[in-house]
Amino acid sequence: MKFVKILAGLLIVLSTLTACGPTTKKIEELVVLFVPSKDPATILTAVEPLKQLIIDALAERGFEVEKVTIEVTSDYNAAGEALAAGTAHIGFIPANTYVAYSEDGVQVILAATRAGLNKDSENAKDWNDGLPTTGDSTNQVTYYRSIALAGVSEYAQSLLAKVNAGTALTWDDVNGAVWCHSSTTSASGYVYPTIWLLDNFDKRITDLANHYQTTSGYGQAAADLASGACDIAVGYADFRRDYEAKWTTDFGRTNSIWTETGVLFVTPGVMNDTISVSLNNDDVTDKFITALQESFIEIAGTTAGKEAIKIYSHEGYKVVEDSDYDAARQASEIVAGN
Repeated sequence: MKFVKILAGLLIVLSTLTACGPTTKKIEELVVLFVPSKDPATILTAVEPLKQLIIDALAERGFEVEKVTIEVTSDYNAAGEALAAGTAHIGFIPANTYVAYSEDGVQVILAATRAGLNKDSENAKDWNDGLPTTGDSTNQVTYYRSIALAGVSEYAQSLLAKVNAGTALTWDDVNGAVWCHSSTTSASGYVYPTIWLLDNFDKRITDLANHYQTTSGYGQAAADLASGACDIAVGYADFRRDYEAKWTTDFGRTNSIWTETGVLFVTPGVMNDTISVSLNNDDVTDKFITALQESFIEIAGTTAGKEAIKIYSHEGYKVVEDSDYDAARQASEIVAGN
């Protein structure tokens, strides 16, 4: 009788341990989508190692994935539509694709990171120390900024003097300048500077008295700043880094681009690519989302993982939330309405 009681006690303990132990969730097929920002065959070859990396990382977190299928969609919207329909679990999609489908059951869980800059202040004056802007690989960020540069013209320099004195620019100030910008779909060269104008003056680039679109990219914008053809050029932070040498060799200047130009304003961050999931897929639970976040951050820290995500210029991942994409929503509205 005593033996029976002991055995019964052991069974209760074992039962309790089993109930409290880790459980494994099985997923027969995990579908991961990439957008065709490069040749699809090249993408598929580059990211092939992710299949086993994902399986192994999720297994450590209680998810047994039998198969990972990676596909490159026909276009960006096809990725958003598949996630919204629940036919895919995960999508590596741009910020604008995410916001387009964020009300249809698509949820951002991570943003790609890249090396930041040693200057990142939203205060333009902080960029104008006369020293080069440099990269900072130890500072991984989920965004990049757009900046407005004042060129060498007398009018541009007068605006720069106001900014450096801590005086806010007025609409008359910016409207009196000649602006050069990129096409209407360029985030840093048009859309986000338009957001700055809207936020500060309820005006758009199209409301400016004098503006024109450059036809040869940021190189032309830098050259036009150097010649005085335009007073203000807008672009990614900090595009002066790419034209520092040409400023004196090709653009006819004798002094450094860092001393002859300056930042007039800085925009909110332009968010990097996302890893988003489908909330309309039964496999995608809160626990699974957490496991995915931990897994991709871990994968990006391995040599094999870094090599696999390099094709999209991703260096790592950070957890983000939907509200981080409010500026991206505003940007999408601007693109739609130009």
